[in-house]
Amino acid sequence: MKTLLNTAHIYMIIGLISGFYYREITKVEHFTGQSQLGVVHTHVLALGMLFFLIVLALEKQFTLSARGSLYGWFFWLYNIGLAITVVSMTLHGTLTVLGKSSGEAIAIGAGVGHILLAVGLILFFITVGKSIDDSRTPHSAAVFAEQEAL
Repeated sequence: MKTLLNTAHIYMIIGLISGFYYREITKVEHFTGQSQLGVVHTHVLALGMLFFLIVLALEKQFTLSARGSLYGWFFWLYNIGLAITVVSMTLHGTLTVLGKSSGEAIAIGAGVGHILLAVGLILFFITVGKSIDDSRTPHSAAVFAEQEAL
């Protein structure tokens, strides 16, 4: 669970830094248009920090990590996908602010990042579903109290 908290914390730091970077580079370049830099901040905070705080709560309730490799695949694919997506968005947005065009490689990177995010999310929902169906997991407060009484 400490890994999940640390992951959320790292994404919080990256989210705050990306917001600062967006503000400062647009100010220095006197840029007033739209760019992907404007949404990197919220993407990192929502898909990184908030998502992993939710995963932390679900881990506490359902012990998702007991699913072993399924959980591990979710965790790493999701994080790699989010990292690639955020880097692609940051590069594309920075080039837009600097008045340069982004190449096809950045678009391919964003696509790969989104695919990995999608696969990670699918694995996450499979992991949660299997953990909820697990007979060792209490399904209600009454069942939990009954198990505690034994």
